[in-house]
Amino acid sequence: MKKPASLLGRLVRAQVVWGLAWGFAAIVAIGLAVQHEVDELLDDSLQSAAEVVIAPLVQELAAAAAAAAGAANNVETRRFVWQRVAHDGAARVLNGAVGAPTAALHATPTPGFTDVPGWRVYGMPLGRDVEMLYVAQSRNERNEAQIEVGASLLMAGLPVALLALVWMRARMRHELQPLGALSERLAHYDPMLPGATLGAAAYTELQPVQAAIDALAARLARRVTHERAFTAQAAHALRTPLAGIDAQLAVAVREAPPALQPRLQRVRAAAQRLERVVVALLAMFRSGFEVRRAPLTLAWLVERLPTEGLSLTHAAGQPLHADGELLTAALLNLLDNALRHGATTVALSSPAPDLLRVQDNGRGASPAHRLELQQALDAEDYAVRTGLGLMLADLVARVHGGHLALPATEHGFAVELRLAPI
Repeated sequence: MKKPASLLGRLVRAQVVWGLAWGFAAIVAIGLAVQHEVDELLDDSLQSAAEVVIAPLVQELAAAAAAAAGAANNVETRRFVWQRVAHDGAARVLNGAVGAPTAALHATPTPGFTDVPGWRVYGMPLGRDVEMLYVAQSRNERNEAQIEVGASLLMAGLPVALLALVWMRARMRHELQPLGALSERLAHYDPMLPGATLGAAAYTELQPVQAAIDALAARLARRVTHERAFTAQAAHALRTPLAGIDAQLAVAVREAPPALQPRLQRVRAAAQRLERVVVALLAMFRSGFEVRRAPLTLAWLVERLPTEGLSLTHAAGQPLHADGELLTAALLNLLDNALRHGATTVALSSPAPDLLRVQDNGRGASPAHRLELQQALDAEDYAVRTGLGLMLADLVARVHGGHLALPATEHGFAVELRLAPI
């Protein structure tokens, strides 16, 4: 069997690829910015060198032009300048690059790197203690270089980062699809089905999770199977004695004095209710627990239901496609509920092949209590006073793929077994 891919490995590889892409873009951006700045500095150096070479030839003309430009206060600030300064009591600029400050950069001999307002300066003695060569770079140029590098990084890195974000979002959604598929499989996962399993894991990281779920489901299935077997055996063991008790009570009612007959009749009615519960349990937990759906008529169902103490009616409707034994067990308990809540009449109807409505004329339930019962049935929370009758009816509806509904009614109490269509 092919080993599933690793989700962590796939994400790490994607992260490495985009990290390399972003790094390459940043290197290109920095390289372009540095190349631009180096070109500017080298151009300035070349220009300054040319000025030094031709300075003896055009010294007077350059001096005159510089003086005129200075008088007009319109000297262009250069990015890279130099000065030869004599420190012989006063700092005198002997000569310098075009555009250099007219005043000496330092009043006293200052070798090495220093900072003055607007300039980064490097001083170097010229062999005489009183002469210094100052080479300076404009602070504005340095700031401009930093801004250009930062802007280049932003222009190169931001699109790559945004593209990486969009791609990683799409990639994460794609990589997490197996988790969504696992959730869907869990939503329809029935551990009671033979050979039920979640199947092979899509990723290595999901293997232990699915194995643990399969193991838990197997343990739960075994426990439910054992409980069903025990319930079925117990119900089967009780059915025969209860039938015998009912027969003996029937004889006792006929032979007892009239004063004792009502009491014996109540005992017999209780025994019959217990027998109906046992029949329902046998139907719910029979071997295999397979739903055998077939067309059923209401007349066929009514013939199988006891009518003692109740007037049972049914309207002509569509045949129900359901398991007759399970549906009979559910109706037995619903009729018993109706009888215990003061009903004298129960009407059965089937307006659709997948709907059975049971309506009685008993005391009914308040809207709040009916809503509480409906919420408990929807949540399969049978501990909230749903009673055995509603619980068994809901279980029967659910094994048919449906559910039990308690519609509002003006009088009495209504129950609808809504089955999944076939």
